[in-house]
Amino acid sequence: MVDLLIMLGVFLVAFVVGYLLISKVPPLLHTPLMSMTNAISAVTLVGALLLFSVNNGSASKLIGAVAIVAATFNVVGGFAITDRMLKMFKTKGKG
Repeated sequence: MVDLLIMLGVFLVAFVVGYLLISKVPPLLHTPLMSMTNAISAVTLVGALLLFSVNNGSASKLIGAVAIVAATFNVVGGFAITDRMLKMFKTKGKG
């Protein structure tokens, strides 16, 4: 039970710090910042998969499932935004 409270505390602190940091980023830098979070989300996916490998109870499984869904959403969104950003810099071919 103590481990679950520690994990929830770390999650809450990371959420608040992350929100405060991201809210202070100028809008011009949001797209490159989103692109860089793909690596962080991949680490989150690995951590969530590790939660599934150990039998810690249903609460850990639920937190791991939420982490997998959130990180997957972030990775897919980051790649979509990166693709759109890179298309802006491509020169149009002669037609």
